[in-house]
Amino acid sequence: MLRPALRVVLFWLLLFLPAGRLDWAEGWGFFAVNVAVVSLTAAWGWRRDPDLMRERNRRFAPNVKAWDKVILYTFSLLLCALFVVAGLDARFGWSSVPPALKACGWLGLALTFVLGCWAMAVNTFLSCAVRIQSERGHAVVTRGPYCFVRHPLYAGVIVSAGAVPLLLGSWAALAPGGLIAVLFVLRTALEDRTLRRELPGYEDYARRVRFRLLPPLW
Repeated sequence: MLRPALRVVLFWLLLFLPAGRLDWAEGWGFFAVNVAVVSLTAAWGWRRDPDLMRERNRRFAPNVKAWDKVILYTFSLLLCALFVVAGLDARFGWSSVPPALKACGWLGLALTFVLGCWAMAVNTFLSCAVRIQSERGHAVVTRGPYCFVRHPLYAGVIVSAGAVPLLLGSWAALAPGGLIAVLFVLRTALEDRTLRRELPGYEDYARRVRFRLLPPLW
């Protein structure tokens, strides 16, 4: 219980300390919606699939790929940078994002949440780190969004990397957001290669579902 509470406090500090103000409507809206959705999703997950939640909340297992540890640490740093830059932008007024684009950002965030929750609902092996969960009987999941793309959660992360800067009203925050998108394209390629080699049945699944992230491009 303490760890999620500390994450919420850190999340708030990363947004509002750089902003130097509390009258930031976009920041409060994003903070409130994000905390509410994550809290409800966690409560639902612990009730419906506690094994999945334990997997997602554990520290790195011994068989987590070394390259994925580097990617996850880099992602954490870039995410912090996105929030800090957006906060500084709110303080100094570097950007002027039109309301229509802010609305597009909120729609992108909603899509991210839908993809994430849908993937969690059907994939009990949806770990936060790349590893083969042999002790849990790791198997290929082909239901839900996995009928259309092989990595729907990563597709959502990439969408949010562009959506969050827009809804926060910061062009500058698109720089770390763009790097997050590139990072997850790389992670998708590396994880897909790992699963093809190490997860029984994944090669056949990859032949049936051709697209990793975005039909019909890739």
